[in-house]
Amino acid sequence: MAVTTRKAVGGGRFLDPAVLARIGNLELLSRTVVDGFLTGLHRSPYLGFSTDFAEHRPYMPGDDIRRMDWRLFARTDRHYIKLFEAETNANFSVVLDVSASMSYGSHEVTKLDYARYLSACLAYLSNRQRDRVGLITFDHEIVEYLPPAMRPIETMLHLLDRADPGREGRLGPPLLRVAELLGRKGILVLVSDFYEDPADVLSAIAPVRARGHDIIVFHVLDPAELRFTFEGASGFEDLETHEQIPVVPDRLREAYLGLVQDHVATLTRGFSDNRIDYVQLDTSKPLDQALFQYLLARERIRTAR
Repeated sequence: MAVTTRKAVGGGRFLDPAVLARIGNLELLSRTVVDGFLTGLHRSPYLGFSTDFAEHRPYMPGDDIRRMDWRLFARTDRHYIKLFEAETNANFSVVLDVSASMSYGSHEVTKLDYARYLSACLAYLSNRQRDRVGLITFDHEIVEYLPPAMRPIETMLHLLDRADPGREGRLGPPLLRVAELLGRKGILVLVSDFYEDPADVLSAIAPVRARGHDIIVFHVLDPAELRFTFEGASGFEDLETHEQIPVVPDRLREAYLGLVQDHVATLTRGFSDNRIDYVQLDTSKPLDQALFQYLLARERIRTAR
């Protein structure tokens, strides 16, 4: 069978989401994607000041000379800085939306499938970094809660695998409960399609942000939702309320796309104003953008701390 791949950051190769769906095993999937991603980067994702040596790089003006490798200078007559793998040991929690709207998919992968793959990859990556990994799934209330801990990754992957979208979703009540459950400050990854008014989304996240958590938001959308590729008059059904309305796509396309752009722009501004990292994801695209943006956000968090 021919396997379709795409070029990724750093020279790695990433399987299309449709191909990932055929793997059927989240542990194998996450290991395949993450190991390939890290190989593509050709370096450790977090470089800090721990005792585990990672690599050298040429000295740049402004670098701390205390990190200079003088023994290597004596051998090569060149200035190099010693880089080390950071020992993060952070609390890392994935907060995953499993409401009914996440079951939508116009191709082989639904929004929940894609969110599941992303969550598994981030959990696997964080587990490799010796973080305490946890998971919370929610719709209009908390569905599953696995507190952050050093444990085999299989426990979290099992909960992800059995996540079932079937009920109406709301961000406010479950995120208020999340703020109560996660007492210790940590890194919180929120994965959702954010089908609520942007003001309500920001209000829902406020209690978690107020507790001092570093928040990274992944906005998961289907390509049909982003580009409204529908043709011909038909009935559209709300997956959560089951309300049906007749729609003529050609008449509504321009107005719909304008509303989507306004929605995303408002979320982007709101998250930025609250120092929350925001990444929009298309479920037809490989996971490299999500992983790379996560690493950038986490590096900013580590540097700020």
